[in-house]
Amino acid sequence: MRRLARILPLLVALAAAPQAARAVDEVLLPALREEIVPVRKTSTFGVELQTTYFRPAGDGPFPWVVINHGKASGDPRFQARARYLLVARELVQRGWAVVVPMRQGFGKSGGVYLDAGCNVHSNGLAQADDVREVIAAYARRPELDPQRVMVWGQSHGGWTTLATGSLGLSGVRGLVSFAGGLKQSSCLNWEGELAAAVGRYGAATAVPALFFYGDNDSFWPEPLWRDMVQRYNAAGGKARVVAYGSFGKDAHDMFGSSAGLPIWLPEVERFVRELGLPFDKRQTIALFQHAVPPPPASGFAPVADVAAVPLLREAGRVGYAKYLDGTPPKAFAIGPQGQWFWRSDRAEAMTQALAECQRLSKDQPCRLYAVDDQVVWTKD
Repeated sequence: MRRLARILPLLVALAAAPQAARAVDEVLLPALREEIVPVRKTSTFGVELQTTYFRPAGDGPFPWVVINHGKASGDPRFQARARYLLVARELVQRGWAVVVPMRQGFGKSGGVYLDAGCNVHSNGLAQADDVREVIAAYARRPELDPQRVMVWGQSHGGWTTLATGSLGLSGVRGLVSFAGGLKQSSCLNWEGELAAAVGRYGAATAVPALFFYGDNDSFWPEPLWRDMVQRYNAAGGKARVVAYGSFGKDAHDMFGSSAGLPIWLPEVERFVRELGLPFDKRQTIALFQHAVPPPPASGFAPVADVAAVPLLREAGRVGYAKYLDGTPPKAFAIGPQGQWFWRSDRAEAMTQALAECQRLSKDQPCRLYAVDDQVVWTKD
């Protein structure tokens, strides 16, 4: 009985874990006007797709991006709802709405994953049919501009994006593929088949495309992705490739990572403007709130006055200038000998900035200088 008493709480916790995970997943972000919107497929009776929708403040009509997710290992039915929050925020801040559909057989979307085996060309077209359905459904929304649509995707979602481009859908102005492809390594000559299929997509695509590939991508060796780009363009496609070199432990993970933003954002901005579409940043959106209330503004100095920050050496002032460009929630801490540290874009920014600063100062007490866009430093 005592053993059962010890085990029973564990069993209860394990049973509750999926529900808890789902509950966390369903917490929607008001800052991005996030919604979960079902889209019923017309080409497959009874199949409903789960889509996530983000949009700016106002009534529109907004330009919009459809972002296609990748394929995680394991059963696609257990794949979490794709959100790409960092990417969605960058777009919403620039006046773009964002739609992230879970394709058939993925996550809480209905139906089964349409696996075409070694025929990667057909696989992409099957995925693209879901995107076509989603675009048709959302194009009827009055706050969206049906003639200003872009399609993006990462990994298998990038492959889906290229296949979608080959459908010639009305209103789609451009494609962006991040490490796009579909790896079927158990198939004979899978690399050659992949390159041949992307050439077929290029031959059928009229709109421009932007490709991102890195050198240390665990899925696509450099000779393969260069062959894919070459075949896409040789067949008539119009793609520019951004070869961004090595990225972290795996270039396949660049998109969606905060460290990847400085790589893709300027290139995407250039591409979007070349299409004659807007991309000016209109606002700064904080995805989260501080875990604890920040201290009040002190009026010590204007927050943008780098020269007024006390104790810092030149490197610290450079760091503070970078802090000013960070995204709230953020905090900048200073130690008694000029040590400094800052954190941004997290609820625990204040506590983490102080803790790291005190580690650098060998546990001498640090103080917050700025929190978000306010100086909280007070004179001794």
